[in-house]
Amino acid sequence: MMRHLVMFRRLPGMAANPELEQQLVERMHRLPEQIDFIRDWTVAANELKRPICWDYVLDAGFDDATAVERYLPHPAHQALVAELKQYFEWVAVDYTH
Repeated sequence: MMRHLVMFRRLPGMAANPELEQQLVERMHRLPEQIDFIRDWTVAANELKRPICWDYVLDAGFDDATAVERYLPHPAHQALVAELKQYFEWVAVDYTH
């Protein structure tokens, strides 16, 4: 199984917009409804406010690297990315588990 981990935080200098942030996070939660080859999917908010912490984490499971490569350009994923990048920055790690 391939794990796809992504951490998100509000862009530097971006004013907090709780309503928009909630909408974006809800869209992240619903993405597996549109992509049937996602095996498992968790989106969670950071619970401890420490300077090194990011705001959210996405932990997703796929069958293999090929499935991750199919996911990245998927139209539903790309539509969400277009919205996320206006509010969040992120880093990702993909690894075999």
